[in-house]
Amino acid sequence: MPEIARRGLCLVIAAPSGVGKTTIAQAMLAADTTLIRSVSVTTRPPRPGEADGRDYHFIDDTRFAAMQRQGKLLEWAGVFARQYGTPRAPVEAAIAAGRDIVLAIDVQGHALVRAALPGDVVGLFVLPPSMAELARRLDSRAADSAEQIATRLVTARQEMARAVEFDHVLVNDDLDTTIRRAQAVLEAARCARARLCGLGTFVAELG
Repeated sequence: MPEIARRGLCLVIAAPSGVGKTTIAQAMLAADTTLIRSVSVTTRPPRPGEADGRDYHFIDDTRFAAMQRQGKLLEWAGVFARQYGTPRAPVEAAIAAGRDIVLAIDVQGHALVRAALPGDVVGLFVLPPSMAELARRLDSRAADSAEQIATRLVTARQEMARAVEFDHVLVNDDLDTTIRRAQAVLEAARCARARLCGLGTFVAELG
């Protein structure tokens, strides 16, 4: 019997800062060893405990600009005076090999990746249960000043207005529930008819 091969997909998880997109992506990666994590490049220095090649590829501004110029980035953005981007080659290789890859990026990145990989992107946007709760989460991280938190909240409102651009939207009012729902989105996307290669031959051989 012939087998049904599957083209891989790129799951893009986007959310305002503090909503939990990175935590959700990490939980999905821990639960599914077939899922690949995209490692971004950044011009910011490593934070304590971060390792080059595991958390990010830490590069300088010159190399980042060269990657942009040479078309080696699927998407890129400046965030608080630092540059971040998604290398193109690992994502395209994973999809071609029938593997799935997850990106935790912002809404602008989602739009760029979707344009670069038409038909291969599944967009998932995660909302906070309320702005008050988002402010509380940002404050509890103790990573930003009051002024920076205020800036992040303004940015969050702008990003949430673009939730309509995504295929799926979740409200992260309970992390475990949100992770399970994100996993369900991925599983459903894997079964989409458009991703199945050789389906017609397989059905015909069933007799």
